[in-house]
Amino acid sequence: MTEYIMPCIYAFMACAGFCVMFNLKNPKIAIAACAGGGIAWMVYLLSAPYGNDIFQNFMAAIAAAAFSELMARVFKTPATVFLIIGILPMVPGGGIYYTMEYCIKGNTAMFIEQGLHTLAVAGAIAVGVSLVSSAVRAYTVYKSYK
Repeated sequence: MTEYIMPCIYAFMACAGFCVMFNLKNPKIAIAACAGGGIAWMVYLLSAPYGNDIFQNFMAAIAAAAFSELMARVFKTPATVFLIIGILPMVPGGGIYYTMEYCIKGNTAMFIEQGLHTLAVAGAIAVGVSLVSSAVRAYTVYKSYK
């Protein structure tokens, strides 16, 4: 059980650091944004049995975006406030670093492999966020026409 709870607490605390850096003044909004990061990381960990980190990032991005849209309605704040903080634990920073390291060392095969994998992870996050955002927007348009 601790293999799921502790990483989520660490993700929450990492998001809290970014809330301070982004100067979120309302503590309720900051806590909710950090909770979004923790929830997204929990979904990431729970989808690990599928064995594909691209799928894990996709599912976590869907969770973070859905939570962001929900909190945006609760706090009457733009969803991006919660979304930016919520997806931070999933950003493929290590992949970007190793891609550039292989590029500088001249290891072309590993550069291409790592670069494509990093792009796939970033794309999965973008598609997950776009999917939820589009669904919410379509629902609100449908609801306004009724």
